[in-house]
Amino acid sequence: MIWIESVNAIDLAVRGMVVGIVASAPMGPVGVLTVQRTFNKGRWYGFATGCGAAVSDLIYAVVTGLGMSLVMDFMERPSTIFYLKILGSILLFCFGAYTYYTKPAAPHKPSGKRGTLWHNAFTGFAITASNPLIVFLFLALFARVGFVVPEHHVEQAIGYAGVLGGAIAWWLILTTALNRIGSRFEMDTIGLLNRLLGLLVMAASVVGLFYTLFR
Repeated sequence: MIWIESVNAIDLAVRGMVVGIVASAPMGPVGVLTVQRTFNKGRWYGFATGCGAAVSDLIYAVVTGLGMSLVMDFMERPSTIFYLKILGSILLFCFGAYTYYTKPAAPHKPSGKRGTLWHNAFTGFAITASNPLIVFLFLALFARVGFVVPEHHVEQAIGYAGVLGGAIAWWLILTTALNRIGSRFEMDTIGLLNRLLGLLVMAASVVGLFYTLFR
C-alpha cells in the first residue's frame, strides 16, 4: 500500500494518540470550561468534561476516516498523496495560526451546582459536537500522518482507540496539573498555552511541507 508503507497496529496507535492530543490541546470553549470546572467543582468534574469532548472528537475522527476510506483508490495515487500532504500541511499551519491568535473567553461565574459527572461529560460532548469544522482538522492530520488504512480494520480500530486515548490523556494531564497549581492558573496562562501550541503546530506544518516538497 502506498498511502502508508507498512500497517503496524502500534504505529497507528501512536499516530492516533498524536492526533488526539493535537485535536484536544487548543484552549477553545471546552478547554476553558474544563479549566473552570476543575477549579469550581473539582478535578474529576473537569476531567469528565474533557472525556465528553474526547468522545465527540472520536466520532468526528471515525466519520472523517470513513469518508477518506471511500475514496482511497483515488487517494492512493502518488500524485494525490503528494498534494494531500501539501494541503494537510497548509491546513495545519492555518490551524496553528488560528490557535495562536485565539483569545479564550473568560469563564462564567460558577452557579454553585456541580451536577453529576455524566452531566458534565455530556455538556463537554455537546459543546465539542457543535463544531463540525473539526472535520477539517482531522482531514489535515490524517493526510499529514498517513492515518487511514482501508482493509486493515483491526489496525484501524486500534488507531482510533489511540485517538481517544490521546485525547483522554491530555485532559487527565491538564486537570491533574490544574488541581496541583490551583487558582494560580489564570486566563493569561491559557492564552500563553494557545500561543505556544500554535507555534508548535505551525513549525511542524512547515517542516512537513518542506519534507514533502524536497525529500
